[in-house]
Amino acid sequence: MRYLKYILGILALLVVGFFLIGLIKPQISYECEVMVDKPIAECWAVSQDEEKMSAWIDGFQKIEHVSGTPGTIGAVSDVYFIADGQAMTIRETITDIVPDESVSMSFTSDFMIMDYYLAMTSTDGKTKISSSTIAKGSSLLSKSLMALMGSSIKAQEDTNLSNLQHTIEKNSKNYFPTAN
Repeated sequence: MRYLKYILGILALLVVGFFLIGLIKPQISYECEVMVDKPIAECWAVSQDEEKMSAWIDGFQKIEHVSGTPGTIGAVSDVYFIADGQAMTIRETITDIVPDESVSMSFTSDFMIMDYYLAMTSTDGKTKISSSTIAKGSSLLSKSLMALMGSSIKAQEDTNLSNLQHTIEKNSKNYFPTAN
């Protein structure tokens, strides 16, 4: 009987510790960047091309516009993913956009709320693409999970930006046809 009390006590401490992590660190933030050997206008065009999103965003399936004018402040879309074999939908709202320069978006789901900023700057014909993210769980459980998964979430963004870099550098689509 004594061992059962010890085991239950240890389990209770682990559960309390798990939830304390979410209270102590309720959000995660991280920054990522890549350098692309293409001009900024092409980098922007590829990053905004819905047909190419599955090439650089892991698990991306499709995007459905819900309201507003796509690609403008206030536009709302549902973004569909497959993550670990599970279908997932995230609501995206564009909060600010400067074409060929930056976009700020808010993402919400049952699990988390994320503020995301993507910026592009031109340097000697190349483009630096950087992102900044602040994410927090929607509940105490998800806050604790997010605190524990922070490094893997940042690693996913590093992978996505690396994939975007490769997608842009391999791009053969002409976004800027000239009139004859």
